Amino acid sequence: MLQRVAVIGAGAAGLCAARHILSRLNSFAPPVVFELTDKVGGTWCYDERVGTYDNGLPVHSSMYRDLKTNLPKEVMMFPDYPFDPKLNSFLPHQEVQRYLEGYCQSYNILPHIRFNTVVESVKPVGMTTEGGESRTTWKVTSSDPSGHRKTETFDSVFVCSGHYSHPHTPDIPGIENFKGKVLHSHVYRYAEPFSGQSVVVLGAKASGLDISIELAKVGAQVTLSHGRPRFTFPLPPGIRQSSPAVAVDEDGSIHFQDGSVGTADVLMFCTGYNFKYQFLDGAELGLEIQDQLVSPLYRFMMPPAFPSLFFIGLCKMICPFPNFNCQVQFALAVLDSSVTLPSVAQMEDEVRRELKEKVEQGVQQRHLLIMEQNQWEYCQTLARIAGFPPLAPVVRSLYEEVWWQRRVHPENYRRLNYRLVSDTQWELIE
Repeated sequence: MLQRVAVIGAGAAGLCAARHILSRLNSFAPPVVFELTDKVGGTWCYDERVGTYDNGLPVHSSMYRDLKTNLPKEVMMFPDYPFDPKLNSFLPHQEVQRYLEGYCQSYNILPHIRFNTVVESVKPVGMTTEGGESRTTWKVTSSDPSGHRKTETFDSVFVCSGHYSHPHTPDIPGIENFKGKVLHSHVYRYAEPFSGQSVVVLGAKASGLDISIELAKVGAQVTLSHGRPRFTFPLPPGIRQSSPAVAVDEDGSIHFQDGSVGTADVLMFCTGYNFKYQFLDGAELGLEIQDQLVSPLYRFMMPPAFPSLFFIGLCKMICPFPNFNCQVQFALAVLDSSVTLPSVAQMEDEVRRELKEKVEQGVQQRHLLIMEQNQWEYCQTLARIAGFPPLAPVVRSLYEEVWWQRRVHPENYRRLNYRLVSDTQWELIE
């Protein structure tokens, strides 16, 4: 019997899952891909609308108009599908969207996608096979644009719905007193409306820094408020750094951690996103789904008690497409039994031990899924266990070079262009 797999989401992770399932049609039936919107691309799909779509559902993408990738295409690409070599290394989001459309076409994924379809619930169902073993199948209930509901049974579910859709807004006492506009970067599209205004940007990771630079270019006065070590590189005129905002006074003024007080026209939260899966019942799966953490997940992918449910792309601070590519191939190797998993208790122990070690090292709960340097060994391990080709060492080497450049030249690092020479070497193109 061929295994039936449901894939939730037709962004990069979902397309990657579908592509690898379609390459194994001796073990798997063609996938069913459920996509909320009318396009592939997920978070890379720019939509000028904010708030809700015409059907009343919240706008999914957080893409802003002038976003350019902060990784070069040479390390962003799926290992088996390069970008057009004529393109620059750092790309506007439209090129990534085009790349994903090309990937979809190249592997003939389109016929397997149900667009404008909402997944309402995913439920595990225990059943006993002829051999007397117990096996979980999954009941997936979805509704199409006409509101018609349908429940189908699958052997496995890949959750590829991304995690850049549900804004995370930390609690700031007194924020209701703020007299200006409060928004999250999820609804930011372009800088011009903020011209001439004073904006406090809360958070200085990739989007906080990026949006601050965009705002300064249109003449906004930006206070970049964050708790990270102060940036030592020169920031553009119009941006000053401050410590975290800790409270808003009755008169609307903002108090910062270092004791200073300021006022502003706009408070913009660039504070990341929460994990939300309206279609899953965490407790039923033995999972705790919190704002910034889903746990326990064995190998950051599967609930130990239900190892035929896979979350693809949950880790943060990674090289996304190569990471998805490794996770998907590992997951399919689990399903076709070429990888044997430890017992449920062993998997749970391993996850708890890893998280406990991180907490003892002082990692905050909201950062437990940040991989950074650990991503390489993680991908290497998945490849070794499941027997697929590991990532080429050049991916890590160039990723680390760009990471360094970004810290030193945050405004200009995207002007550089690279070329991969071999599996171990890259060169800078003048």
